[in-house]
Amino acid sequence: MTDTPSPETPAAPPALPDRLSTNPKSPFYDEALLARGVGIKFDGEEKTNVEEYCVSEGWVRLAVGKTVDRKGNPLTIKLKGKVEPYLQK
Repeated sequence: MTDTPSPETPAAPPALPDRLSTNPKSPFYDEALLARGVGIKFDGEEKTNVEEYCVSEGWVRLAVGKTVDRKGNPLTIKLKGKVEPYLQK
């Protein structure tokens, strides 16, 4: 009898939500997922300043520099296009 290693099937990565926000006050905020690291490709370009995204509606909210409103939230702009979220390694 020989010990043959069984082929291991890699665990499927968890499905990323359709919509995710970095604002803790948002109902779309998920601290555990954000701690793992979520990257966003928007229209084929990697974006690092994404505050919120929605895949099904095809938009992202991007922070505009370091400018904040009177409540301390970053000012954002909403852009429409192809959104591709992924888990960072």
